[in-house]
Amino acid sequence: MPELPEVRHLALQMDGELRGRTVAGIDVVQPKCLNVPLSEFERLTVGRTATKVTSRGKWVFMTLDPGSTFLLNLGMGGEALVHAKGEPLPDNRQVAFRFGDGSALSFHFWWFGYVHVVPSAELSSHAMTSQLGLDPLNDVEFAWPAFDRLLDARKRTAIKAILMDQKNIAGIGNVYIQDILFAARLHPMRKAGDVVSEERHALYDVIRSQLKHALELGGLAYEKDLYNQPGGFKDFLVGYREGKPCPVCGTAVQKIKTGSTASFICPMCQT
Repeated sequence: MPELPEVRHLALQMDGELRGRTVAGIDVVQPKCLNVPLSEFERLTVGRTATKVTSRGKWVFMTLDPGSTFLLNLGMGGEALVHAKGEPLPDNRQVAFRFGDGSALSFHFWWFGYVHVVPSAELSSHAMTSQLGLDPLNDVEFAWPAFDRLLDARKRTAIKAILMDQKNIAGIGNVYIQDILFAARLHPMRKAGDVVSEERHALYDVIRSQLKHALELGGLAYEKDLYNQPGGFKDFLVGYREGKPCPVCGTAVQKIKTGSTASFICPMCQT
C-alpha cells in the first residue's frame, strides 16, 4: 500500500513531467472511483492545464488551471503511469487523462482507490483530505512542540494507533510504522502517556529519518513510480521479518496482533 514516501515521490515526478500539459480528454472505465458524475468530472478537468503537483499523506494534489484541483489516492496499491504519444494505455486502467500533446496519464488500483476533482475554491470541504494531520516531512509544520502536544492530547492511546491515525499525522501506514517503532525502541501498544520525554524525542527523530530515507530511495521496492520503475527501499529492520534475528540483539522477530493490524517487533528491544 503506498504511503507517504511513495506518494511524495510520485507527486514530485508528476510535478516535473506534467506541468504545462492541458487535459484534452478523459477516459473513464470505472466511474465508481470518481467523486462526481462523469459529466461534472469532465467539466472540471477537460481544457484545464496542470500547473503544480504536491502531496499530503497518501494523497496527490494536482492543480488544474483555471480553478480545479485533481486528487488521487491509490488505495491499497496501484499505479499512476505516464505514457508517450502513441503508447497504448494499460487494459487494467480505471481512468486516464489524455493531454493535448498526445501523451496520457493512466490510473490503476487494486481496490479502495479514488480519482477525484473539486473546484479549488471548495478544496477545504473535500471530506477525505480536509482533516489530514501533520506532514512529517514539513520542517515547520512537524516541529517538535506540535508532535509533543499531539502525544500529550492522547495519553491513554497506544502509540501505534496515534501515529497511524491520518488525522494526527498524514502518511504513515502499517508498512513504515514497523521499523519506526523498532528504531525508537517502543512497543506498538505502549500508551503515549507512558512514553517519556527522551523516548518522545527519539521517536520524533526516527519518524523523520525513516521517511526521508525511504523517499530518497524512491519508496518501496514493490511499488511502481510514474515511469513504471520500482522503488529502492527493501531492507526492513524488523518489518515483515517474522522469525528472523533482530539486527540489534539477535532475538527472533515476532508477529503480534495490535488491534485491527499486525505488528512485527523484537520482544527484547521494544518495551
